[in-house]
Amino acid sequence: MTGDRGGKGDVVRVWFCSTDSDFAQLVARTLGPGFEVRLKDGFEPGEAQAQEHWCGVAIIDVRDPACVEAGLNLVDEINHQDAPAPILVMLSAQDQELKSRVLEKGVYDTIGCPPDVVELRLLLRRAYKFHNAEKQLKQLHTQDGAGERLGEMVGATESMQQVFALARKIAACDVTALITGETGTGKELLARAIHRLSLRNSGPFVAFSCANLPETLVDDELFGHERGAFTGAVAARRGRFESADGGTLFLDEIGDLPLPLQAKLLRVLQERSFERLGSNASHSINIRLMCATHRNLQEMVKQGTFREDLYYRLNVVQLHIPPLRERRDGVAVLAYHFLEQFGEQFGKKVKRFSSLALGALEEYDWPGNVRQLENVVQRAVVLAEGATVEIWNLPNMLSDGFRQQRMAHSYDDEVKDFKRRLIMRTLHECGGNKAETARTLGLARGYLHRLINQLQIQREDGAEFEGTTTEETSEESPLESARVM
Repeated sequence: MTGDRGGKGDVVRVWFCSTDSDFAQLVARTLGPGFEVRLKDGFEPGEAQAQEHWCGVAIIDVRDPACVEAGLNLVDEINHQDAPAPILVMLSAQDQELKSRVLEKGVYDTIGCPPDVVELRLLLRRAYKFHNAEKQLKQLHTQDGAGERLGEMVGATESMQQVFALARKIAACDVTALITGETGTGKELLARAIHRLSLRNSGPFVAFSCANLPETLVDDELFGHERGAFTGAVAARRGRFESADGGTLFLDEIGDLPLPLQAKLLRVLQERSFERLGSNASHSINIRLMCATHRNLQEMVKQGTFREDLYYRLNVVQLHIPPLRERRDGVAVLAYHFLEQFGEQFGKKVKRFSSLALGALEEYDWPGNVRQLENVVQRAVVLAEGATVEIWNLPNMLSDGFRQQRMAHSYDDEVKDFKRRLIMRTLHECGGNKAETARTLGLARGYLHRLINQLQIQREDGAEFEGTTTEETSEESPLESARVM
């Protein structure tokens, strides 16, 4: 997999097609650092193919009514590629009929004109991240037990790749494994994946959770009973150990196992035999044991609530699955994986997340980890009415306050960054002359002077910029709106 995950530090490669070359150059210039733009004058057929492997996001300008059909044909051409880049279509804000027609073609989004540069930069980054997530998913589907997928698990981060690599190493070795991690991280899925890669894959995989169950019930579930062993035991019953013979037994939440049963489990592991409840006959077993817990077993050993000898017996190899909040780079790939899965399951043509929805997913802390993310995406797919999951399709715990707080913060930062870089670039082009810079940007010199002070813009040599006067005014400027005019 590529290490380019479409984050804020990545260079977003934009292919901008427009018949208005002057306007396209202005937009490309104001996007600033972090964006590499290739301009194309017109919509000649076949041009998209040459950009397929380079392009991260395509912008198609169809504001001119004479080029609408040619622009839409280009949309179709891009969408028919093996790995189509997300498309932003620029059109007149008043043309709602064309907007509906464009969205039906499955474009990522539309842009009004004149575009808000800050919103455009954020939208391009989101679209680029969407493109990278789609490419990663396609690579995952073509992989055969290697790379960033292990069984039913998808891991697009370095930490998960390390877990998968360790799992593959121990799979063929018949050793006991302890899987740790918070609830919902996928501990049972990892155990199943190890079983499928092991020499025991033709045998059964039996899973049992020890969480919050009475000791007598756990004893019966694990070891079974003979007829008449207790009231209600009208027939003999096999336990989980016996059912897993020749395969793998997975005990989840092993930290909840009562102390008397910990001693019994240790004896079974040492002697590889057990007795059913109500019987003295020994049953030999041939199993591989894997356990999982969200608890700190070392701390429980110190507190005397977990046997030290059993802990060392279980902890031959430990695999730790990090919580989702510690691998946010993988949230987008996982979200699109579930989007594809549930879209197919429910027969819905949902293809993408809106920029706000994806932002909310990435910023959330996910106390329920991957299981919670899966449930949230499932709900969103059910509620989505078109091809896009919107932020209002997400639970309130994700969407409340995200638009006002997170986006407001990002907006302010982006506006300041945009102003600073545009002024610095223009000053450089004008040889540091403020009067010429003001004329180029269409600003009053007094307003430009105030912006230079507010944004703390200085020459590299520390000297004053040329063209400063004492009669400069503080006239307002269109730059205040941060729009490309």
